[in-house]
Amino acid sequence: MSNRVGFFNLSINNILSDDLSIIDQARIRLVYYGLLLAMMGILVILPNAFTQHDDIQLVSAYFLLGAFAILFKYFTYKPDFVFVSHALLIIGTFFELFSVFVTFQSINIIIIQLIILIILFTFYMLGTKWGTIYSLANLLPVLGYLIYSDFNNTLLSIKPEKIDGYTMIVGLFFNFILIMFIQGHFYAAFVKNIKELKDLADSEKQLNEKLEVAMVKSEKSSQVQSDFLSTMSHEIRTPLNAVIGMSNLLMMESPRPDQKENLEILRFSAGNLLTLINDVLDFNKIESGKIAFENIKFNLSELMNNICGGQMMKASEKGLNFQLHVDDFFKSRYVIGDPTRLSQILFNLVSNAIKFTTKGGVKVNVTCAQDRLNEVVVRFSIKDTGIGISDEKVNAIFEPFTQESITTTRQFGGTGLGLAIVKRLLELQGVNISLVSEVGAGSEFYFLMTLPVSSEVIVTEEPAARVLVTNMDRSDYRLANIQVLIAEDNPVNVMLMKKLFSKWGITPVIAENGERAIELFQYGNFDIILMDLQMPVMDGFQASKIIRKMPDPRKANVPIIALTASALFDIKDRVYEAGINDYVSKPFKPNELVEKMMTLVTPQEA
Repeated sequence: MSNRVGFFNLSINNILSDDLSIIDQARIRLVYYGLLLAMMGILVILPNAFTQHDDIQLVSAYFLLGAFAILFKYFTYKPDFVFVSHALLIIGTFFELFSVFVTFQSINIIIIQLIILIILFTFYMLGTKWGTIYSLANLLPVLGYLIYSDFNNTLLSIKPEKIDGYTMIVGLFFNFILIMFIQGHFYAAFVKNIKELKDLADSEKQLNEKLEVAMVKSEKSSQVQSDFLSTMSHEIRTPLNAVIGMSNLLMMESPRPDQKENLEILRFSAGNLLTLINDVLDFNKIESGKIAFENIKFNLSELMNNICGGQMMKASEKGLNFQLHVDDFFKSRYVIGDPTRLSQILFNLVSNAIKFTTKGGVKVNVTCAQDRLNEVVVRFSIKDTGIGISDEKVNAIFEPFTQESITTTRQFGGTGLGLAIVKRLLELQGVNISLVSEVGAGSEFYFLMTLPVSSEVIVTEEPAARVLVTNMDRSDYRLANIQVLIAEDNPVNVMLMKKLFSKWGITPVIAENGERAIELFQYGNFDIILMDLQMPVMDGFQASKIIRKMPDPRKANVPIIALTASALFDIKDRVYEAGINDYVSKPFKPNELVEKMMTLVTPQEA
């Protein structure tokens, strides 16, 4: 209702508003104009009833005119069409029944018109429920009267009134006008409503089309971003591979103490740069929704020892006490999950704990919170005595590119992505991470993860002697004299590989692209191929597929390890689809490459 409505208002424009539906607007107009037409009809009939001295008709006309005038004034002040409709229908029903049983004591055309008016009005104004009630309230008594009058002439001893011709004509005319008005008015409203629904559907269709275009642009933008990060990763990792590789080679040459210190700084800085690149790429994968989790069997106790093994050395270098406790429960049972992502989560939390702790120590606890039938609830806790986090910053530190303060960033470095990656990876697995912290006293990060338990029992065996690349003496290494084909187009990486392999007693054959690698492989006998994936002329994927289709079974099944600096999300799937056995990301660790080679090639004695 408009704010302009006052007690003396008589205009329909002041009681209509745009926030009303088309149907409600039609109902308001129907009541407003219907009352005006009804009062006009009564005013036309009233003089004739007065001259004819029809007392009952005259009283009825005065009553109806007064009732309609009061309702009209009320409606223009408070346009409650539901209340006014009920009032009109009660008056109409009373008048119709009074006319049938008292005034005329018969059913005439005007009574029939009045019943039709009431039926139309009540259904349009009040809906099916009240339409049915009022219709039956008017029809059933009339039907009963017809049945009764079939046996008797009149219901009462009072002499019934008769309608003169003038009143009949005027009554018929205005009743027809009202019927036409109701039907036409609501037909127009329904047509308009349908048209607006169609316009709304067309508008929604246009919005959906625009949304689809926006989504396509967004997907293209996301793809461009992913491709850009992949390209930049490749371009950064390639020289970084040379920096880290050469640092490792120089460290193998038994450098002087001063040289060793410089090399350690160089290798540490390169490692930090690689960590930053990996964090950005991992976060981009998570935000793009392209993270897939594995469900494989693994030994949680062994995994924790592997994760914390290197971290213990870092803690020791800082003079920190490092404690790792894993419940005995996990030493005899395999759990099922994604050890790679779990390692990433725990590595970030443990390395953060060490980074932000200057005195005291770090405690890592892995306990069995609940042992169920086929699954176990594991509680992971990483507690430190570091700088701590203020209460107002607790939520902020899990946001990307955010640390506790600018001072923290300057003092400890980092991108602020580690905890964001941890939180996202856990949330994707339906796990929430919690934090208890006190400034200056330390922090504890912990979370509960439900893991299925394998029925297979871990058999404790003496650990087999592992080949470690330490001094890299030719006499200590068991891969000497194997035939290796390296497909690599970057000359710096070629030089690095030659120097590295010479330490292992291996003289590799170099192919500058995939096509050349196939050519050399056809005429040579190689035990393994190290295949760069991005090369000119022919890339590593195509070359690997061609090799796998060679007619000679020995050649077709030769082990292939991909060497890639790419950060494409689907690189792992593409590698295996091409028939490649395994892959190593650049910059690679010599130990990692050696272990993968020894897994795929039967070592030969020198």
